[in-house]
Amino acid sequence: MRNILIALAAVSALATPNLAQSATATTTGTYVTAKPTDILSYNLIGLNIVNGANETVGEIKDLLISDGALAGYIVSVGGFLGVGEHYVIVSPAAVKVNYSENDKKWTATMDATKDQLKAAPEFKYEGRWSK
Repeated sequence: MRNILIALAAVSALATPNLAQSATATTTGTYVTAKPTDILSYNLIGLNIVNGANETVGEIKDLLISDGALAGYIVSVGGFLGVGEHYVIVSPAAVKVNYSENDKKWTATMDATKDQLKAAPEFKYEGRWSK
């Protein structure tokens, strides 16, 4: 019995450095560095979206993240002071977000009218997505 305990202790002692090495290897890639072209979410939330005619067509209210990547912008269309708002999810490819160094200002544009966005399938903050 004593030999078994000594063998188990020896195996445990030998296995510990291997676990430490494995843990170090899996943490590689944990951290990233922000690039000058990256955007922080707080710069997007509340940003008005305008179209080519410089008409405000909606406001980015939230971000949809799927599998760790931006899958859509939740855009508020219509309504006044939160009453009668209609939410739609817009593809990130449909919205062009820019930052002007001169103006120190973020802008968002897309090729759509307010009526087109109102006609899009509605997203509702309910169930797992309730606020």
